[in-house]
Amino acid sequence: MDWLREIGVSLLTTLNDVLPIIVVLLGFQWLVLRQPLTQWRRKLVGLLCVILGLALFLEGLEHSLFPLGKVMAFQLTSGAFTGPVDHWSDHYWVYLFAFAIGFSTTIAEPSLIAVALKAGEISAGTIRPLGLRLAVAFGVALGITLGCYRIVVGDPIHWYILAGYLCVVIQTRFAPAAIIALAYDSGGVTTSTVTVPLVAALGLGLAQSIPGRSPLIDGFGLIAFASVFPIITVMGYAQWTHWRQRRLEKRGVQCASS
Repeated sequence: MDWLREIGVSLLTTLNDVLPIIVVLLGFQWLVLRQPLTQWRRKLVGLLCVILGLALFLEGLEHSLFPLGKVMAFQLTSGAFTGPVDHWSDHYWVYLFAFAIGFSTTIAEPSLIAVALKAGEISAGTIRPLGLRLAVAFGVALGITLGCYRIVVGDPIHWYILAGYLCVVIQTRFAPAAIIALAYDSGGVTTSTVTVPLVAALGLGLAQSIPGRSPLIDGFGLIAFASVFPIITVMGYAQWTHWRQRRLEKRGVQCASS
């Protein structure tokens, strides 16, 4: 009966979180737009499915994915750093685990899936949802790996973040205009229900295992890496695709002229 009680609490919590959104939407529909709500039965069924799905999803994460991620993070990091860090490359398995966990959690991120599907629909297939998800996942994995390297060597975090945003600013100048807004949004959707708890657990476990590191100062900050680097990889992916397309068109023109 405990699991039924927990699901009930999760349903009430989800309803409490979704209720302000419902009030705002209905308020604008009736008071501002002054239009009746069409197909209200279908919308009500869809809303109930959303609330039930979110509650079950969060409950499943709480009892399976979150504990598993925390246990793996602490097992991989605890006891490995019994003294000062000799060389960053001695702990390559930490970077490998960080890359794998960053890539896999981002691929499974529901918010990213929704954004990728909508982007593919609006662009009429020009933007492939799978390609966008892979680009974002690679950026998150790269950022988390670099963040773990920063914790191991003890470098200040602000230099990494400043360098990352400098790359973003430079890329924004040269990236195709159609992809810039999507790239910036892709950095935000990665910090959601699946990625954040696992990445935070990895950072805290790593900082607690290394002598001289502070969990508060050094443990947090991996989420910032997970937000910046997807912007870089998505714009880089768009730039590479644009360059490849122009190269193929140029070859086609040369073959036609010859």
